[in-house]
Amino acid sequence: MDRFASVRCHRPSELSRAALLIVLAAMAAVLPLPALAQSADSYPNRPVKLLVPYAAGGATDIIARHLSTKLQEVLGQPFVVDNRAGASGNIALDAVAKAAPDGYTLLVGNVSTNAINESTFAAVLQTRPSRDLVGISKLVEIPHVVVAAPSFPPNSVAEMIEWAKRNPGKLNYASAGLGTYPQLDMLRLLKAAGIEATHIPYKGGAAQMLPALMSGEVQVSFINLASTVEQIKAGRLKAIATTMPARLAELPNVPTMAEQGFPGIGTNAWQGLFAPAATPKPIVDKLYAAVAGVLSRPEMREMLARQLMTVTLSGSPQEFTELVRAETQVWSEVVRDNKVRID
Repeated sequence: MDRFASVRCHRPSELSRAALLIVLAAMAAVLPLPALAQSADSYPNRPVKLLVPYAAGGATDIIARHLSTKLQEVLGQPFVVDNRAGASGNIALDAVAKAAPDGYTLLVGNVSTNAINESTFAAVLQTRPSRDLVGISKLVEIPHVVVAAPSFPPNSVAEMIEWAKRNPGKLNYASAGLGTYPQLDMLRLLKAAGIEATHIPYKGGAAQMLPALMSGEVQVSFINLASTVEQIKAGRLKAIATTMPARLAELPNVPTMAEQGFPGIGTNAWQGLFAPAATPKPIVDKLYAAVAGVLSRPEMREMLARQLMTVTLSGSPQEFTELVRAETQVWSEVVRDNKVRID
């Protein structure tokens, strides 16, 4: 009798726990996502980190710092720039991809980190940007130019090609490293022109590339205009092509790559804002609206233009995400065709 009494006295407790679990499960199933996580209305209610994949002072860092100041004014919380340099941007990329998808850890990335690294570092990169990150908006583009040493005789792309054909094995070009877009752009040009050249990578980026170009240690390079405009104007470098669709106001006498018969070759180094892939759409949309509002201000556009950055907002987060995925596919073909691989 006591044994059965013991069973009977436990049944109400067990039934109560079971009923409670059923009720909680039912509530979770019907509650909208904003009730289970922070809604866009209350976002942000604490500081937001903007991870930059390079050291302070570069183009990605500059746009991140301009953006952080203005987003803080608009959204009422600090947007703190966090420079996570290293591994060609992959340290910051991986950190954001693995962060909580709540809008408090964002990446200011670019064409290298978010469209090229997925292919060049395929053997070692655990994160896949096209899968693990969602785009918020493209921010700016920075025009690139093909520059040559002052002592290099050619003054146009056609003359450079002809010189390389007459001087096999003597054309050297600089880049910021294996698998970077200056190298990939040159490989595309060499293939289209049917010529060969020797790649000379400089790990220090423009800081090392510029002296090498000015001294004639290497003859040519794709490089961003912001790093070279003063040297070009002073005659320490000469520009033989630009990569924008139209001629640049800063270099009105320098024809574009398209004008010289090579449309589509040459990368304008876009910068963009990204979040972890599972970030709720209302938060992504709120960030997009804030970014679009900030970068649409005439004073912001003018200030960035003085730093040779052109504001190029995306029409929506989805549009930007699709653009990055499309560029990732294009770059994967370039990497594969040229057998560029980093293990």
